[in-house]
Amino acid sequence: MAARPRGPEVIDAATLDPGAFDEARVLLVDGRSGAGKTELAARLARRWGENGREPQTLHLDELYPGWDGLAAGSRAVAGVLGTGSYRRYDWFAGGFAERLAIDAGRPLIVEGCGALTVANLAAARRWAGPAGTVRALWLECPPELRRARALGRDGDSYAPHWDRWAAQEEAHYAEHRPWELADQIVRVR
Repeated sequence: MAARPRGPEVIDAATLDPGAFDEARVLLVDGRSGAGKTELAARLARRWGENGREPQTLHLDELYPGWDGLAAGSRAVAGVLGTGSYRRYDWFAGGFAERLAIDAGRPLIVEGCGALTVANLAAARRWAGPAGTVRALWLECPPELRRARALGRDGDSYAPHWDRWAAQEEAHYAEHRPWELADQIVRVR
């Protein structure tokens, strides 16, 4: 019998050891809306900060050009990592606002739907440099729980866009299959 190729490790969110990522120079956190990406990124950033690492987080919510912008926001990540700056999308004004910088000298967490693609992983490796470690996580969460979490977080502003955003997720994830690129798959319950 042929050996199965090694895939990503699958772990439960409750047993996730934040210390397992302490060596990472760049961490990509992807998953569908409401899976807990922002919450996990904040948890890891706090840990890194407590260890004196002064992390920064690039939220893809600041790159999507509106409710129909998942693919464009995902594609923008590689450019941001190439230039070290981006214009933040202002959801209330409905357009791009000020230019923000990311510091090449500090560890970076990139989180959001579409964070983990082949192109973004390659850009993260260039950003990290030859001695830097890049890690990638895919979060899995049951659809009912994701929806309840997302609508509980964003309420009426997100509710009319849920189906539209979910359709973009389906198309994006069918093309990019980020769970196959991840070092770990984190199951959120």
